[in-house]
Amino acid sequence: MLTAYAENGKIGKARELFDEMPERSTASYNAMITAYVRSGRVVDEAYDLFCKMSERNAVTYAAMITGFVQVGMLDKAEQVYAKVPAKSRDPVCSNALVSGYLKVGRLDEAVRVFEGMVERDVVSWSSMIDGYCKSGKIVEARVMFDRMPERNVVSWTAMINGYMKMGYFGDGFGLFSIMRRQRDMLVNSTTLTIMLEACGSYGKYQEGIQMHGLVSRMGFAFDVFLGNSIITMYCRCGCIDAATKIFHIISKKDLISWNSLIAGYVKHDKIEEAYKFFEKMPTKDVVSWTTMITGFSSKRNNKKSVELFKMMPVKDDIAWTAIISGFVSNEEFEEAFCWFIEMLRESVRPNPLTFSSMLSASAGLAALNQGLQIHAQVVKLHLEFDLSIQNSLVSMYSKCGDVVDAYRAFISINEPNTVSFNSMITAFAQNGYEEEALRVFRKMQSEGQDPNQITFLAVLSACSHGGLVEVGWEYFKSMKSLYNIEPRPDHYTCMVDLLGRAGSLDEAINLIHSMPYEPHAGVWGALLGASRIHVRLDLAKIAAEHLTKLEPDNATPYVVLSNLYSILGEKGDGDQVRMTKESKGIRKSPGLSWVVL
Repeated sequence: MLTAYAENGKIGKARELFDEMPERSTASYNAMITAYVRSGRVVDEAYDLFCKMSERNAVTYAAMITGFVQVGMLDKAEQVYAKVPAKSRDPVCSNALVSGYLKVGRLDEAVRVFEGMVERDVVSWSSMIDGYCKSGKIVEARVMFDRMPERNVVSWTAMINGYMKMGYFGDGFGLFSIMRRQRDMLVNSTTLTIMLEACGSYGKYQEGIQMHGLVSRMGFAFDVFLGNSIITMYCRCGCIDAATKIFHIISKKDLISWNSLIAGYVKHDKIEEAYKFFEKMPTKDVVSWTTMITGFSSKRNNKKSVELFKMMPVKDDIAWTAIISGFVSNEEFEEAFCWFIEMLRESVRPNPLTFSSMLSASAGLAALNQGLQIHAQVVKLHLEFDLSIQNSLVSMYSKCGDVVDAYRAFISINEPNTVSFNSMITAFAQNGYEEEALRVFRKMQSEGQDPNQITFLAVLSACSHGGLVEVGWEYFKSMKSLYNIEPRPDHYTCMVDLLGRAGSLDEAINLIHSMPYEPHAGVWGALLGASRIHVRLDLAKIAAEHLTKLEPDNATPYVVLSNLYSILGEKGDGDQVRMTKESKGIRKSPGLSWVVL
């Protein structure tokens, strides 16, 4: 009866019954302690009963250790563990403490307890494998896995999942294949879900098809949970039609089924198709609404996004962030500020992504005062150590011209990532601090952070502004040789600009001709600008010819050519160029400025 009350959540009734018992056995105490522990709220009462017991067994100790572990009181759990008689300690009590340490990331403590165990079961080994994997120590996890005297499906799944999470798809898939060949070892739905998720995440379409076939052969075809995983896998691999077929096969669709398919359509820019499914949904949650709001924003249809947002029955911080981020991504920064203010008026607490978006809006407007106010709110809500916000602060301050505060924000980051370094290198490069930009890049290299294409854009830009031709060439060549990064047209643009500023225009045109793809307008624009500075009419003509084809309404080629003709005393040719521009109705874009009132 006591257990029945506890299982139905009636802890008070269970305690009343316990107190009324004329005689209480160890089993009675264990039942009451376990009831308290499972409730997750009253560990003190459980411990009070534990202390009153005259006789305890392995169940008693395990329950009490588990209770302290669940509420994060590991020191108390360790104290109880120290009192456990040797015969009752392993494996249950030890497993409970190992699990507690792993839960809070204290791997060394878990290893200490594990290595001290005399008797281990499959749970002990599986817990340690999972712990090593979650700590990023995949080699140690595999050593532990290979040492196991006996493995079950949980052990195999934990190791496979570890490989997949660390990006070792081949190793994970290979281990899954070995698992399938084991006698009496059947994969379960969790294993299959992990495999499907990995296939989708890494775009492994062929392997994904194999997993789909295995699901069908094993009789899981109508399992809605696995069905949803298959939908997501096909969507991530770009096979939206296959995902739709699976969706229609699932007889009992849940919210996740609908949301997964809609998210797939949105990801592949099929917003109207996504909206048709959205309208057919029997019920919608915040995820459904937010996905469609984000989708319409990505198509610059903020009017529809706002319409959907206003229709939402319940709006959480994620929904508010979606509508604000939509305006920011579409460069409607003032509108983003209006919605942010409205969010605060509705007493909705902004999350880190909200603040990152608003810092981007401040940067877009070069509105330092607004950025400072956002920064102040970040500090007020104790979010100043969130990495995404810290990176946004670096960008905001730099784009507002405050490089000093940008650098302060950068050095306050405990563990800067690639985005952090990119933001700071770009900040220095754009504000005329070329040497400082390269110094931060060297620091990035020394700390083992891999640069990406954005990093090299900033580095080459710094070299260009600083006239560092040899250094620029060295970094440009290292992209492919050291980091296996294929230079893109924007990288060539930076190099053409660098060579052009240094007066090496023949080298610049040779570089353009060596490009493995067609140069875009930015490349020819850089050459045109350099030709104007160094009065190279021959190259200016070539650049202007290509620019007029790529951007027929751009007045710059005509203006530059006309001015060069005038400088060289060829007034007639200059007039002819101006007449051609006017006959085509091409006008030079007026300069813009603004005043903050």
